[in-house]
Amino acid sequence: MATGMGHTIGSQHLALREQVLAELRRRIVDGDYPPGQRLTEERLAADFGVSRNPVREALRIVEADGLVTMMPRRGAVVATPDASTVADLFAVRSSLETVAARMAAERVTPQDVTALRSLLDDARRATEQDDLSRVAQLNSDLHLRVIEISGNRWLSSISAALYLHVHWIFRIGAAHRAPHSWQEHIRLVDAIEAADPDEAEAAAHAHVAAAAQAALDNLDAG
Repeated sequence: MATGMGHTIGSQHLALREQVLAELRRRIVDGDYPPGQRLTEERLAADFGVSRNPVREALRIVEADGLVTMMPRRGAVVATPDASTVADLFAVRSSLETVAARMAAERVTPQDVTALRSLLDDARRATEQDDLSRVAQLNSDLHLRVIEISGNRWLSSISAALYLHVHWIFRIGAAHRAPHSWQEHIRLVDAIEAADPDEAEAAAHAHVAAAAQAALDNLDAG
């Protein structure tokens, strides 16, 4: 069943409700359904070409994720990040990413460096092409790869839910943030390649601080 935005529901070997949930999350974090947009079961069922039951289940989960809020007389509405939410998110990012960067610099292999450089090249091209959805995905991919390189399974286990929101916040302000983020990532990868834990930690800390300020400025501008 076609979803109307380039994806097909029912074509993958996943339960229908899981496919609907994955597609709903994707459309929210990529900005297809922007903050403040009302999401009715009828509209989503039509968009995805499915019945209302899996849509209802998916809405419950994205509400628990914090991507959707239930409002009186309006029903489900795509959440609008506020300053408190953004500050909390970046406080966690700062702790997680500085530890991951330090450990990655201690454990990095030449193959890891090649993978990180490839992500940087892809991000540069996407930034130059103004492909903001691709830039947002590559931003998350790079940070998740650094966490993977760190070899710390505890960091990896908590990162999936976090980076759903990181991707979402980044995508909202990607038009202004993308060029700066790419340059900051170069410093981070350079430090990891040099096996310099102190510089990697400092680069990660500076990057998260800049990203946090940009996200808060974007909220003020909105």
